[in-house]
Amino acid sequence: MNTQPFKLAVLGICLVAFVAGCASYDTQGGYDDHARAKKGALIGAAIGAAAGLLSGDSAVSRRQQAMVGAGIGALAGGAIGNYQDRQEAQLRRETAGTGIDVSRDGDVIKLNLPDGVTFDFNRTDIKPQFYPALNAVAGTLREYNQTIVEVSGHTDNIGSDAVNQRISEQRANAVASYLIAQGVQPQRFEIIGMGKRFPIASNDTEQGRALNRRVEIRLLPLRS
Repeated sequence: MNTQPFKLAVLGICLVAFVAGCASYDTQGGYDDHARAKKGALIGAAIGAAAGLLSGDSAVSRRQQAMVGAGIGALAGGAIGNYQDRQEAQLRRETAGTGIDVSRDGDVIKLNLPDGVTFDFNRTDIKPQFYPALNAVAGTLREYNQTIVEVSGHTDNIGSDAVNQRISEQRANAVASYLIAQGVQPQRFEIIGMGKRFPIASNDTEQGRALNRRVEIRLLPLRS
């Protein structure tokens, strides 16, 4: 079966969405940066999916191709560890006392944003008092731009699969959109809703469920 027409059709739909998203204009006669950023995150994910259909590559490979295409240089060999060491140290300094947990797994840096400090209960809009913490993260991501930014939303197991999936997607998009609005390049983002599939604690207790309700940001080095 020749799938090329289907692939091209999907790509065409995503490009139309991209053009439409660029035309966000507010009622005061100026561009609405927050709305544009939110659309940009969603559109970026759609374009990434189309690129995957065309190339057959993984999400990380797609994102690396997009970043190289945007002129972001790749890292090689021993430079990766040193680059991530410096970025991790800066993130730890900038987020100290904010509720964001910074950890490291090899060359991947992970930021855990608990829902209790990031979102109100059952809401998907970021608490305004958490903006300064995200501003600090955005500043570091702008400085260390040779990383893929994977943003994933997670929930506990209370409620239906559909509701949890929706909340996880909307929260991940809210965080990614905010970072993009602060000047982090949209080509770097992979945005994923995980629902309740990947708990980090037992859902049998309220404490465990609270730990599972989170948004995670993983920073993967752009490799040459």
